[in-house]
Amino acid sequence: MNNALKNGDRGYLLTEQANPFSQNLDRLSALEIVELFNQEDAKAVAAVGQEKDAIAAAITCIAEALKSGGRLFYVGAGTSGRLGVLDAAECPPTFCSDPELIQGILAGGMNAMVRSSEALEDREDDGAAAIAERNISDLDVVFGITAGGTTPYVHGALKEAKERRAKTIFFCCVPPNQFPSQYDIEIRPLVGAEILAGSTRLKAGTATKLVLNTVSTGVMVQLGKVYGNRMIDVSVTNSKLEDRAIRIISDLISLSREDAAMLLERSGRRVKLALLMHWKGIDIVSAEQLLQDAQGHLRKAMM
Repeated sequence: MNNALKNGDRGYLLTEQANPFSQNLDRLSALEIVELFNQEDAKAVAAVGQEKDAIAAAITCIAEALKSGGRLFYVGAGTSGRLGVLDAAECPPTFCSDPELIQGILAGGMNAMVRSSEALEDREDDGAAAIAERNISDLDVVFGITAGGTTPYVHGALKEAKERRAKTIFFCCVPPNQFPSQYDIEIRPLVGAEILAGSTRLKAGTATKLVLNTVSTGVMVQLGKVYGNRMIDVSVTNSKLEDRAIRIISDLISLSREDAAMLLERSGRRVKLALLMHWKGIDIVSAEQLLQDAQGHLRKAMM
């Protein structure tokens, strides 16, 4: 740990430094502010690209854990934690996944989603307790998110996860020489100083969202939730999703909208089953068995 941090000084961290390109931020016009943000946001995308190997390793690690009966837990405080909760919450409606499969742990609990509770990030013991409360084991993966790399709550959670032999993934936007760690996988997109000094909900937040989107989608692809580029395990819970399900079936099978809707109903409103029933010419019970034997992968079930 850097000696400055021991004294509470985080000014040396990349995420806390002043950005030379935004020194006159308060003097810019609205259009100039937008142009500056656009230029800086492009750096976040490039920084994520530099971490492609680590992100791919995270996808593989998590997919293997989930296939073996494990779970994924995102852990964070403030913006980082909220983005983890958001990504976890988006998986069930997008991929029809079990809500227990991917979960978000936020310092301060769900109240912290809408109310500032950043003071709670300093409680390392609370992070450890959150892991213990969920009975995390060696089957699980804990993904700690902290833009500046220093959040005690996150490290408390990751340390407890390691004690329980869970796989650990660490995300931050500072280099190892500024804050080293000893976790299984580290993802460190170096987005640089923020336009508004220290406001890591900006580029660091953008990089976080990009990485989490890639990781969770990549995992679901490996779990068989996708065919081609279609979300074939979509949860048909409202009119928009029903329309999407019908269009997926219609496009992939070249059926009329009316016939696709009828097939969807016969499948119990499950797109993956509808496709398999049609392509194999089988009933719903046989299709369910084929998918079970193929561990949910439609392409494998078609062989």
